[in-house]
Amino acid sequence: MAATLYFTRHGETFWNVENKICGATDIALTPRGREQADALGRKLRQMALPIDLVLASPLSRAAETARILAQAAGLPMQIEPRLTEQNFGVFEGTPRDGADFHAAKAHFVNRFGTGESMLMMSARIYPLLDELRRGDKTCLLVAHNGIARLVHSYFYDMTNEEFAGFGIGNCELREYHFQ
Repeated sequence: MAATLYFTRHGETFWNVENKICGATDIALTPRGREQADALGRKLRQMALPIDLVLASPLSRAAETARILAQAAGLPMQIEPRLTEQNFGVFEGTPRDGADFHAAKAHFVNRFGTGESMLMMSARIYPLLDELRRGDKTCLLVAHNGIARLVHSYFYDMTNEEFAGFGIGNCELREYHFQ
């Protein structure tokens, strides 16, 4: 049974710089994003964390981050489709700090017009985390802010407001412990 799980968000993207919601839109890393991934990989090698496998979202910003950091850290990597970021529907490409988006995000069954609700996303992330808990490998997940929110909620009680407002920085490393 796995005792620990690590999580990081992909490196900086062009839409992160422009303060736009990426969601399921496949947005590339900036040169700085690639540097962040390499720096995290070198840090992981130095820390010698007991990571057996890197699992990454198939979206290019996360997959490229994972490839870069896995190579720098000397770790195996594979794509995990369930780690794909939430589809924010009509809000993709709009400002991250938009009032309408923040209001819609507070409703967990909202599909954002043409997207995926937070409840739908949790239906794929929580079972993945259950599988990892039962498994014998310590994994590093490389994914997105929406996925980070759900992973954090799996391990910690959160209010709706805390959930909606939770986020992590690009290539920020988090450590979680299965009970």
